[in-house]
Amino acid sequence: MASLAHLAGSFVVAVVAATSVTAAYPGPGRVTGDVAVHDPAIVRRPGGGYLVAHTGDGISLKTSSDRIAFRNAGSAFPGGAAWTTTYTAGSRNLWAPDLTYRNGRYWMYYSASTFGSNRSAIFLATSTTGASGSWTHAGLVIESRTSDNFNAIDPNLVVDAAGRWWLSFGSFWSGIKMVALNPSTGLRSDNGLLSVAGRGGGAIEAPFIVRRGAYYYLWVSFDRCCQGASSTYRVMVGRSTNVTGPYADRNGVAMTAGGGTQVLAGHDSIHGPGHQAILADTDGDILVYHYYANNGAALLGINRIAYDSAGWPYVY
Repeated sequence: MASLAHLAGSFVVAVVAATSVTAAYPGPGRVTGDVAVHDPAIVRRPGGGYLVAHTGDGISLKTSSDRIAFRNAGSAFPGGAAWTTTYTAGSRNLWAPDLTYRNGRYWMYYSASTFGSNRSAIFLATSTTGASGSWTHAGLVIESRTSDNFNAIDPNLVVDAAGRWWLSFGSFWSGIKMVALNPSTGLRSDNGLLSVAGRGGGAIEAPFIVRRGAYYYLWVSFDRCCQGASSTYRVMVGRSTNVTGPYADRNGVAMTAGGGTQVLAGHDSIHGPGHQAILADTDGDILVYHYYANNGAALLGINRIAYDSAGWPYVY
């Protein structure tokens, strides 16, 4: 979720960069059914099929048996989530969930905030089935206040090669942060706060870290979300041999200094693709994201990912 207070600026350079490579991007793969989503997360279920969670009242859920046809599956918290309303000004709308299935249960990190504010929090819930109403509140992971220079939204869990758990998160302000987690509880393990990417206060959010081969890849979204067909969101990536960085793009520019290699941007009738998640599926890596149609509707986008000879990802 972008922050309205930080949408100032023309982002002309970003738009020109995105337009110049329009022809390189494929359209989203075929999806059908209930595909209205914003900030999607996806996990493959242990018994087969898929579970999607996305921004909505009580965190919206969808299921699919084949990654093509999707149907509404209710919400994680159909009775509300009273512990979040301090941060949402009483709204039931919760943002940007992150889904993982580990150790026999689903782990879902999600955000509570209001648009344009960094009075925000990330919470954890768990479930053994993923079904609507089955989610147990596991606690507050991290919060940010208006006096902080970061924003505690857009969480993503990564487990490194040594089995350590980390949560990356962030939107605007001073950029993308990371904290260590306790694998037993999924909650924060210490007071350390690392910086892994930023644009000098500009538009960067929605981190997602995956390990492939010798590298950890940090995926982020640049520029403006949440403006319908006027959105300029675009998907960027950098990589590091260490989960905590330093991350750099293909040209060696540090992601803490605004670096990022563009992987997907608006093209044709696909506007503002972003808030990406990476699914390691049986047929390879999958990029899952939302984009806006010409009428401003936010829809589910899915593309496959391949890696070039230098190990940099691209979509097809």
